[in-house]
Amino acid sequence: MGCLLGANHETLGMTESYLKTILFFAVFFLLNNIMISFVRNDNNPKLSMIAMLTGSLSNILLDYIFMFPLKMGMFGAAFATCLAPVISLGVLSIHFIRKNNGFHYIRYIFQISCLIDISALGLSAFINEISSAVVLIIFNLVILNLEGNIGLASYGIVANIALVGLAIFTGLAQGIQPIISQAYGLNDKVLLKKILKYAIVTAIVLAVLVYLGVFYNSKNIIHLFNNEQNPQISQIAKRGLNIYFMGFFFAGINICMAMYLTATEQARNAFIISILRGCLIIVPMVLLLSSWWKMTGVWLSFVFTEFFVTIVVSFIWLLKSDLAIKLQFENSR
Repeated sequence: MGCLLGANHETLGMTESYLKTILFFAVFFLLNNIMISFVRNDNNPKLSMIAMLTGSLSNILLDYIFMFPLKMGMFGAAFATCLAPVISLGVLSIHFIRKNNGFHYIRYIFQISCLIDISALGLSAFINEISSAVVLIIFNLVILNLEGNIGLASYGIVANIALVGLAIFTGLAQGIQPIISQAYGLNDKVLLKKILKYAIVTAIVLAVLVYLGVFYNSKNIIHLFNNEQNPQISQIAKRGLNIYFMGFFFAGINICMAMYLTATEQARNAFIISILRGCLIIVPMVLLLSSWWKMTGVWLSFVFTEFFVTIVVSFIWLLKSDLAIKLQFENSR
């Protein structure tokens, strides 16, 4: 697995230690994501936020304690990450102790149709998670071939900052999901359009703020990761940050639209968006552009992918609007 992610003889040992620890605690990561979603939809979004923040902040604190005072190395970093969902689950358990929650044990006859519906609506999110790993492997292999470990270190800086940026859009999408689901259940089309409009505008504003923040602070950001002040890493990472983050102007829209389509039971369209931006476009794009423009092509592959997916999203939305107008016209006749 470490070799697939681009590890060589210098980094393979640390990679194996990290992966084995993370995989051992995989069930807690899965359970934490599920419970955060359930608690948020059970009218307790504040506790979900507190649980997420508590887990994340404890990860940062434990990272320092395990790696420096206790000198536990890469295992310590992985162990700190693994304890984060455990701590988060502890906070979430408060919701189930209280009596005013909506979860109760009942007798239920298992239905295959229900499982199919759940799987279909969750397929979009599943593709997003799986494709992230696929894209990471492809990017690592391409960059390792182009620039070696220097390139991987530069990509690590860009990827880590991008992960934070994308988390903002994911948070926005998850925040609108319960409201959209409720409006959809009430068949309130006016509210649905209003929520989507606010979400798209918010995503664009956030994209502008994130890009400007990264563009004007790229040196400081790189300095946090590049302690040895390697000029090659600084040069590659700076160019990467300036180009890669241009894709955020489209990524926020795509993430929000995928969540909107999922929450309104349009599983097929949500799947199309997720599979396109997850692997069908970005994988051939990075292979093609990197062969033309080397590292610049790698950074541009993300931008072009999100741009093309936004075009597809617009096309899907126009088709849906066209169909709605036709149905309204036929009903009025």
